[in-house]
Amino acid sequence: MFNYDKFKNYGLELPFGEEVLETAGQAVPGTTLIDIRAQALRLSPEQRIQALRKSWKPRYSAGIWFFGEFSSRFHGSYKDRMVLEKRLEIAAELSRFGLKAVEAHEPWEINEENLSQFEKLHQQTGIIISVVAGIGGDFRAVDAQFGTTSSPVKKVRDKYTAHTVEQLKLTKKISEKQGYPAIGICWPGIDGYTYSLGTDFFDMWDRFEASLAEAMDEVPGVRVVIEPKPYEPAINNIWRNTADGMTMARNVEARLKNTQNRKLLEQGHCLVGLNPEIGHVRMGFEDVAFSYSAVMREARLAHTHWNAQPLGNFDQDLNPGVVAPETLEALVFVLRLYGYTGFIGIDINPEKMPVEAALAKSFNAIELAAGVVDNIDPEEILEAYHNPFACRGKIEDLVTRARARGIDQSRLIGREVVTGFEKRPMPL
Repeated sequence: MFNYDKFKNYGLELPFGEEVLETAGQAVPGTTLIDIRAQALRLSPEQRIQALRKSWKPRYSAGIWFFGEFSSRFHGSYKDRMVLEKRLEIAAELSRFGLKAVEAHEPWEINEENLSQFEKLHQQTGIIISVVAGIGGDFRAVDAQFGTTSSPVKKVRDKYTAHTVEQLKLTKKISEKQGYPAIGICWPGIDGYTYSLGTDFFDMWDRFEASLAEAMDEVPGVRVVIEPKPYEPAINNIWRNTADGMTMARNVEARLKNTQNRKLLEQGHCLVGLNPEIGHVRMGFEDVAFSYSAVMREARLAHTHWNAQPLGNFDQDLNPGVVAPETLEALVFVLRLYGYTGFIGIDINPEKMPVEAALAKSFNAIELAAGVVDNIDPEEILEAYHNPFACRGKIEDLVTRARARGIDQSRLIGREVVTGFEKRPMPL
């Protein structure tokens, strides 16, 4: 073991200790939460090394919103309309290749009326619902053009606050029926502002946070996660980057009054977490591994969304790894380093290829990144960090050699399978 300079982590007080390692990734009794508190533990280098040496098999989920047609502001859809039944058939087929869960927006893709179709998928394949998305409001609705729960118009705000309560009830119901907690993703795409001069920022933030806290107190024990984004469709989104999202999470939790919610917070559980999306993070010129690590430092990384994106630019939702593949390697490294146990959620827009092919390629890109991390000796790379004067340039060499060594290709979906997916018809 290398020389480690121990230090007194002055002022750090967590409401739990290493006992939470035993419950990491498990359901919290009496709630619809997964225990993610272990993310925040400050462990020894020996423990970090052990974590990196454990085999890591991603659990994939996918948003069924991108399985079928998708138009943009520039062109119509290149694909035909796809009914829910067909989308779930594709999910069932992909369960053979590692798909463990699906994600869906309420009410567009999932609602009380079609739950039986998801239950059938679960019974036949084991695939669960990991995410109920759309929490808070409908960014497509006409009455939401000036915001949903942040709207200065009482009628609009009250409508979406009441709907949030119903969405959380649905999330709780799904969790109880499938025996595994689902989470609610809040992506406030239409909430935000156009002009800085003339915007009452305090009012905008307060209205949204107060509405969400009120809804969460109506349905206690359900975890909501915020997905920040710098812009689109709002000119400036209400919470633009990861740090903004963490500020929002703290603010909403501070407003909660329900006894059950307060008790969970006192035990160190987050009730408002984050679902960073690689594309949104890079739109804001953030470093991916840095931002995800900052979320885990507060034990708030409840879910993740994966795709590829050039820095800045419009939201592209490219397949993971096709742009900046080194960000995938770094992200896999920190997720393993700090004990992330949640889903690897694919959120892409494969408008010019069959969705089956896009998902297979996405899984393979992430497996490749995981394989590169596997090829790095954990003790060597942590020694290079902790003893920099004695290890000048060592990290660069370790990463280069890890990429050159290749990985066990049996972990990839075979080329013959991917080719078959690529040749599937895209009628139009």
